[in-house]
Amino acid sequence: METITIILIGLSLSIDAFTLSLAYGLLNIPKSKIIFTSLSVGIFHFIMPLLGLAVGHVLTDMININSKYILIVVLLIIFVSMIKSLKEEEQEHDLSFINILTFSFLVSLDSFSVGIGLTYITNKIFLGSIIFSIISCTFTYLGFTLGKYLSVKAEKHAKILGIVFITLLIIYFIFK
Repeated sequence: METITIILIGLSLSIDAFTLSLAYGLLNIPKSKIIFTSLSVGIFHFIMPLLGLAVGHVLTDMININSKYILIVVLLIIFVSMIKSLKEEEQEHDLSFINILTFSFLVSLDSFSVGIGLTYITNKIFLGSIIFSIISCTFTYLGFTLGKYLSVKAEKHAKILGIVFITLLIIYFIFK
């Protein structure tokens, strides 16, 4: 059950990377930049939960609060963010090196947040980070690749799928 939970969280964390890369995919981005961006997102999704975990340890030592509650709050924040993103319009961007790093960092911020409560989910922290990394790298690549074939409505459906995953996780952790 632990691995399934990590995979579901990885899928939820990767939906924003998928959605944004899907929008970029409509711009005929060169294959080399698609691969570089996908790998960059994967690396950030590996590092950010580990950083979040380190910060989470400091916070829980200072505040002495159960990490389950931190995780639920973080998932609720991600949920609200995803709801807000349904209304946002995507705009065209150039994928320079700085834009790729910015893209990777921004879609990985939620991984940082999840890292804060990651010990509540699993003791296999590196396994979680590796799963987040592989899924996000794959979803980013798929988003770019499928971008030219999917319409604007598909983007909203992808975001809705992410919201459903987050909602299920919130319910699961509330009643666990």
